[in-house]
Amino acid sequence: MGILLRWLGAFVLLAAIFNPTRWNYATWARANWAEQMPLIVFIGLILAVLAMVYLVATMRSIGVLGALVIAAIFAAGLWVLTDWGLLGLDNSALNVWLGILALSLILGVGMSWSILRQRLSGQQTTDEVDS
Repeated sequence: MGILLRWLGAFVLLAAIFNPTRWNYATWARANWAEQMPLIVFIGLILAVLAMVYLVATMRSIGVLGALVIAAIFAAGLWVLTDWGLLGLDNSALNVWLGILALSLILGVGMSWSILRQRLSGQQTTDEVDS
């Protein structure tokens, strides 16, 4: 359940920052910059910190190569679905949502990698601490 919650958190965070609807931080900030600049900066900093937590944890756990592998698996899945005629990629809003989904999967796996590795291998993961 924790893995699903980590992925869902990443999805909600990315969708809050930007999505193809008008209900996102980027659109709101652009439209209201002059009137609500302090609030926009404050919320932007909070969103940036949350995104950095996910990004740093992901890069530490799976690295760039792991993120690329997950992205490649997602892209291959999209390729299969389009090849079978189950998915058309001509809708730009759908493409944005698919991008958010792909990025949230990468961030969710990155945040959950030590748990997944422990469950698969049975080995406990610990951080090395310099003395």
